[in-house]
Amino acid sequence: MIDPMKSVPAPVQVPVEINGDTPTLRLFALLEVVASKDQFFSLQNLAEETDIPKPTLHRMLQQLESAGLLERSGDGRQYGTGVRLRKLAESLLLNDTFHGARHGVLRALVNEVGESCNLTALSGSEVMYLDRVETPAPLRFYLHSGSRVPVHCSASGKLFLAGMTPSQRQRLLAHAPLEAFTPKTLTDLDALEEEIKQVKRQGFALDNEEFLPGLMCVAVLVPSPSGRSNLCVAVQAPIMRLTPDKALGLLPALQRAADAFSRIENDASDPLDDGASA
Repeated sequence: MIDPMKSVPAPVQVPVEINGDTPTLRLFALLEVVASKDQFFSLQNLAEETDIPKPTLHRMLQQLESAGLLERSGDGRQYGTGVRLRKLAESLLLNDTFHGARHGVLRALVNEVGESCNLTALSGSEVMYLDRVETPAPLRFYLHSGSRVPVHCSASGKLFLAGMTPSQRQRLLAHAPLEAFTPKTLTDLDALEEEIKQVKRQGFALDNEEFLPGLMCVAVLVPSPSGRSNLCVAVQAPIMRLTPDKALGLLPALQRAADAFSRIENDASDPLDDGASA
């Protein structure tokens, strides 16, 4: 019989294994642990998580920091991903071997809706354009692949924010000033939070002249089998051609494109594709 007065021992946390036959591979394995985090971490936290002796771990972190792959926060006691590591991740997104298939989906979407379309991903506190196809219409807003827009005033950014936990969203927005780009930009945190709640309910987001005057944008998430998605597909057009009501009419086409992107991503992550079995 279990005595209810006795305390139940806390479950034992199994340390994350840092495997590798060489020092370089061990550093890479440590980077994988770091990349899985959504917040800064301390030497003590990481030592407890990996079971690596502090002197060894400190030396590994110093090597990664000197290479620009990690960086310290303001107080110098916390670590996070460095600029070089983030640029590596962005380059992989921009130049992966499935770029041609993605571009074909975007081009087909532009042919269907008649307006410029783009595929985006979240990068820090900004939305980055992974790919874009312009409309042939003479009046358009030109934005190229690699362009960045603030997360709080873009349709894709609102969707990415809606996919975060409240604490993740609060942490990101606390370090990303809500700059006003137009009179319609949401610069109040409470107002933005209400907008994000609505986006979460409806499953799409609008940028109604919040980043550039005269620009309307509608976006949906690309479904991800793993849960949280880091890809969006969007349509952009001058407000004289794309009103909010007309934007809603494009949602079925956008969703079909999002499903096509999702299938491409699934193929990219399938280890049993044709290339692997050849």
